[in-house]
Amino acid sequence: MPAHAITSLDALAALYPNPIAPASVAKEIDHVDANYAALIAASPFFVLATSGLEGLDCSPRGDLPGFVTVRDAKTLLIPDRRGNNRLDSLKNILFNPRIGMLFLVPGYGETLRVNGVATLSSDPELCGRFEMAGKLPACVIVVAVESVYFQCSRAVVRADLWNPAKHVDRRSVPSAGQILRDITARDAAIETFDGVAYDKALPERVRTTLY
Repeated sequence: MPAHAITSLDALAALYPNPIAPASVAKEIDHVDANYAALIAASPFFVLATSGLEGLDCSPRGDLPGFVTVRDAKTLLIPDRRGNNRLDSLKNILFNPRIGMLFLVPGYGETLRVNGVATLSSDPELCGRFEMAGKLPACVIVVAVESVYFQCSRAVVRADLWNPAKHVDRRSVPSAGQILRDITARDAAIETFDGVAYDKALPERVRTTLY
């Protein structure tokens, strides 16, 4: 172990001696109330955390605000929109149904955390509720809610996340095509990827395969 590794609850507590604020406890409830439902309805994006046989996964999920439906105070419905067919999250749910969700609302400092147990449903009637552009989701993730609470705005404020002036110039970071090209170039057994062609075709491919 490294000399300063933290390996016990006592050692961890010594680094954070201040007591937990009462509000940090009071904000957590076991259901979706009207206020938390309003945040979910306003959110076009959340991150889904799962765990399975092959390890952990954290997957972005996004659509029009309200794409996650609050069926009732203890149940959320999430359409599984078209993706890359790796199915990392869905395979993990089959192995371990416990999930975590982190909702973001553009322009809003607080985030919303939801933990629960998920099942996958291909019920035609249920999938039909989420038709978009004439397409149905292959399945719907049904979440039995266990805990819900908002996260304070410090992380979003520190990141200055919603400030358009802080948006990066895409040319200053590696493109998807460049990443694929460089990875394949390292393996003599794989034909080097045409990153330029990939980047050129990507915006139209994304636009035509959203649903």
